[in-house]
Amino acid sequence: MTDLAPQTRTRVLSSLRGQRIETASWAYGNSGTRFKVFAQQGVPRDPYEKVADAATVHRFTGVAPTVALHIPWDRVDDYADLARHAAELGVALGTINANVFQDDDYKLGSVTNADPAVRRKATDHLLECVDIMDATGSRDLKLWFSDGTNYPGQDDVRTRQDRLAEALRETYARLSPDQRMLLEYKLFEPAFYMTDVPDWGTAYLHCTLLGERAQVVIDTGHHAPGTNIEFIVAMLLRAGRLGGFDFNSRFYADDDLMVGAADPFQLFRIMHEIVLADELDRGIAFMLDQCHNIEPKIPAVIRSVMNVQEATAKALLVDHAALHAAQQAGDVLEANAALMDAYHTDVRPLLRELRADMGLDPDPIAAFRASGYHERVRVERAEGQAAGWGA
Repeated sequence: MTDLAPQTRTRVLSSLRGQRIETASWAYGNSGTRFKVFAQQGVPRDPYEKVADAATVHRFTGVAPTVALHIPWDRVDDYADLARHAAELGVALGTINANVFQDDDYKLGSVTNADPAVRRKATDHLLECVDIMDATGSRDLKLWFSDGTNYPGQDDVRTRQDRLAEALRETYARLSPDQRMLLEYKLFEPAFYMTDVPDWGTAYLHCTLLGERAQVVIDTGHHAPGTNIEFIVAMLLRAGRLGGFDFNSRFYADDDLMVGAADPFQLFRIMHEIVLADELDRGIAFMLDQCHNIEPKIPAVIRSVMNVQEATAKALLVDHAALHAAQQAGDVLEANAALMDAYHTDVRPLLRELRADMGLDPDPIAAFRASGYHERVRVERAEGQAAGWGA
């Protein structure tokens, strides 16, 4: 790696030391394709063991101190006790994700359903999730709706938006002043004619009608091929409405592959916009939303955290003064070179230095493998039902 000026090195290392990346409880459970869930040995059997795996990721990376929960997959009798368990392991419970897409009642929609009883059931679940946030101390409620239609004429588009707005208003009003609502969007699937929240503009419009604590979350897998996601990032930053990310990769649609696997340059461009806006440590939630179907789960999550760190480090190395000067001069090649020089920098030695300075092993993957953790939990969790999709 090219030698950095001492001032630059100090600035970059300080920013990286303060970065926080949230992992997701469901990433540690069994998952698969639409045709088959693939079982792995040592998979957690309950939310307590999911938290233990998340704590293990944090122990080797030092920058993943929270784990997101998914309700009802992570339902327990005592959420305060689960929070205490997390604290004892050195982590905390993070974003609470609602699930209104895995019940037969939701076949024609949840909060946008034509049936008032179904809408009431769905909204009550959203309110239950806020109750859980109160017990866990979580800041963010993340909402994604699979609601939509498959055929023209199936339902009235505007009326469905009215129903959605009503449910969001009721839920937003239930939040405490230190809690936020993050509204996610998805282009398609499982609704194939019309999705009720298909894009960032729809999510943004609903958030602006609610209040400042309603923010948009960007899932990097939820876009049409070729979409300029960093443009969306810049627009939401400009509007003060970028609440968080669900980081993953895709090759075709919502593949939920490891972040940085398909297009690491895109991840760099996204992080560049955040660094350029000086928003790296201003409350944006950076969460991994991935399913590890064929690769071992904890090493895959560790690798994903490292991928985000690498993209962030490169974004922090962009020479903003040179970039701005080239832009003002209309020098297209030099402006592009300012980005490409940073992107092509090998930041892995810098990150190894950071981890050593934090008292961590410079190679988190090797350290995890040498720890014997997987071998131990594979024996301890041999009996019982492993957690997975819908469990």
